[in-house]
Amino acid sequence: MTTSFDSLWNSILDVGQHTDTRGYRRFAWGDADLTLREWFRGEASRRSMDVDEDRNGNLWAWWLPAGWVGEPTGAFVTGSHLDSVPDGGAFDGPLGVVSAFAAVDILRERGIEPTVPVAVTAFSDEEGARFGVACVGSQLTTGALSAERALGLRDADGITLAEAMAKAGRAPEHIGADPTLVDRVGVYVELHVEQGRALDLVDKPIAVASSIWPHGRWEFTFTGEANHAGATRLVDRRDPMLAFASSVHTARAAATVHEAVATFGKVRVLPNGANAIPSEIKAWLDARAADEETLSKLVAQIEAEARSHAESDGIGLDVFAESITPIVEFPSEPREKLKRALAHLGDIPVLPTQAGHDAGILSAKVPTAMLFVRNPTGVSHSPDEDAKPEDCNIGAQALADVMADWVSA
Repeated sequence: MTTSFDSLWNSILDVGQHTDTRGYRRFAWGDADLTLREWFRGEASRRSMDVDEDRNGNLWAWWLPAGWVGEPTGAFVTGSHLDSVPDGGAFDGPLGVVSAFAAVDILRERGIEPTVPVAVTAFSDEEGARFGVACVGSQLTTGALSAERALGLRDADGITLAEAMAKAGRAPEHIGADPTLVDRVGVYVELHVEQGRALDLVDKPIAVASSIWPHGRWEFTFTGEANHAGATRLVDRRDPMLAFASSVHTARAAATVHEAVATFGKVRVLPNGANAIPSEIKAWLDARAADEETLSKLVAQIEAEARSHAESDGIGLDVFAESITPIVEFPSEPREKLKRALAHLGDIPVLPTQAGHDAGILSAKVPTAMLFVRNPTGVSHSPDEDAKPEDCNIGAQALADVMADWVSA
């Protein structure tokens, strides 16, 4: 067992962690994100790996075969992301990056020299915590997100993505689709902490992904009329909070019927005064289902009932689809190759995931696959997210086995 993973893991644990909540606040292009980018460069340098930061802020650390000439092609690429949701857990994203560097160390300990290029990656702004759209780095790279739309995204303080990148010393005018992606990447394998508890229930440390549920975010804006909370008669009120609250219950009920999930998890209230009737409620719906038809029906039902609530309360409602990601069926060839490389570990579960990942975005352009490491709590996007050290080391070893099988062929 390697000790590389453990030392790598300890080196990032305190970056962006909030003292009171224990959760992480690693938002795109903020101080913690920039610190972790330097950490990434430092770890790559210690391994004599050259680092490229592409036009979209994604980091690539390269291990090239001896005597390789020219640009990398057909590479085995592995990694994840380093940013977090607000007060997120330690493992979501960083586990994949740390495991990727550890896998490189393991191959070198085994004396394995790659016959194809290897890259460790950290994709930019996967969570979308600051600017509201997930997987910005990978979406820009694949062309799924336009540069024009991305540059205009704003955070809660009104700062655009363009302004944030410029402040960090980057060139936002250069962002956009990467025409070299398909040639450069032979396969992308992302290791990620399990977001759920399926592996704990079957007592297995790792799994291979079969698919990602279709999912999206919808912005609901309920518009009423600000007024005095004490002096305004109930019959004279146009309070958007009522329609919003009813819609929260609707989302839960509709998700139950469709065997899906739907959550209003982010809310902004104007003017947000304890003694004021709100003028506006802006709320974001996260919805996910096993197939695209079900997801469409689910969101349509939630929107229709929200409009009914708004109309009966004299409230305006605008709904905007902020991002929609179709179902991802991971291709069978890379998945089967992973299973063969890990056959010595016994039966490897093959599981779908309800969570979105950069691997899902990249799958539209290049072959992709995913490995999951057991999360005994089943909790994610929370400080209580967990993975045991022994499972993390098994995950890093498994990723190294996959890497060795791919680059030694």
